[in-house]
Amino acid sequence: MITVTAFRWVPPFAQGLVRDLRVRWALEEAGRSYQERLIGPEDQTSEAYRRLQPFGQVPVYEEDGLTLFESGAIVLHIAESSQVLMPSEPAARARTITWMFAALNSIEPHIQNLATIDLFSANEEWAKLRRPGALKMVEKKLDELVTWLDGREWLEDRFTAGDLLMTSVLRILRHTELVTARQALEAYRLRGEARPAFQKALADQLAPFAKNAPPRA
Repeated sequence: MITVTAFRWVPPFAQGLVRDLRVRWALEEAGRSYQERLIGPEDQTSEAYRRLQPFGQVPVYEEDGLTLFESGAIVLHIAESSQVLMPSEPAARARTITWMFAALNSIEPHIQNLATIDLFSANEEWAKLRRPGALKMVEKKLDELVTWLDGREWLEDRFTAGDLLMTSVLRILRHTELVTARQALEAYRLRGEARPAFQKALADQLAPFAKNAPPRA
């Protein structure tokens, strides 16, 4: 049985964005069953968990003695045995992997930089000075992605793991109108989110958050 670690609870701004969602989505697309292992801050700092995930993050993926961390690496592992996520034709497979790297290397770092400024440091003086440059870089990357998507439903000729990761990355900007203001990107994101596998994965991630929410003061 596959086991995926996830948080018992996170604040509302992070719900639906924690990276175990990408793994859950990939497993649903691939038709693979799994069980979740819910953890909290005390687990993240434990010696036992750090042996599985050196940085104390989620998700950790365990399957038949294999332990993986980093959501991109886990999605790639799942995709390699799924025709839904990874075409078998060599060139199409290579293009899929290229887009997976693009989502995580060319797009996500800039988006995450802006989100970190907005969600954690917005009132800091350094953040106020840094945000215009960070915003400009995100806009540049999004506009380049819009250009690529012109006339396309997906990044290549069909949905792949590249789209799964790219959609996941774009969702980080939900606290802004940067995606919604770009019609092609918004339509692309909504196509990804409309997939039944995504809807199931999202519901399964959110369920523990509702169950384990701290009592209101």
